[in-house]
Amino acid sequence: MALTCPINFDVDRLRRDVGAEYTRVVNDPNGDFHFHRGLDYAVERLHYDREALQALPLGAVEKFAGVGNPLRIGDIAAGETVLDIGCGAGTDLLLAAQQVGPSGRAIGVDMTAAMREAATENAALAGLADVVEIRDGLSEALPVADQSVDVIISNGVLNLATDKALAFAEVARVLRPGGRLLLADVTLDRELSEGARADVDLWAA
Repeated sequence: MALTCPINFDVDRLRRDVGAEYTRVVNDPNGDFHFHRGLDYAVERLHYDREALQALPLGAVEKFAGVGNPLRIGDIAAGETVLDIGCGAGTDLLLAAQQVGPSGRAIGVDMTAAMREAATENAALAGLADVVEIRDGLSEALPVADQSVDVIISNGVLNLATDKALAFAEVARVLRPGGRLLLADVTLDRELSEGARADVDLWAA
């Protein structure tokens, strides 16, 4: 399985394109996209709890565009530190912040400025500003100290890492001994061709 993008792959363009797409989600969450979004999708397809989502700020839920439900994989305890890689507008991050409570921390990392702004606003609206911290960063270079996190969650983001070995090395670096990774993402059952892996438009689609 390929763990990195092809040589001469335009990483900067990919990040610009992905950032532009998710900025568009922030500005027009009901617009025309190739991926599903929102409350009904999260509940009916991914088995989120409807009441829990309805209790969050609308701006978090309507911009939700995950591919699974990482919070169903394992428990998060009060007082723990959680990191959400690619937190978007904050749906999973806010749910995790509610679980860690006032004695815990919930750190969201996202590369898209508009999503970071939305997540910060949603944390404040949810009354979780003292628990939640939003940081600018990439999965391949997490702005998080070594062995400082109890639980990492990520939802449909690590598949976009152009160096997956490095991204998972970052996961291992920031997790405390005994820490957990709750990962929902896109997987394939066959190797993509070199041409497909070199196509920035396919990566960003």
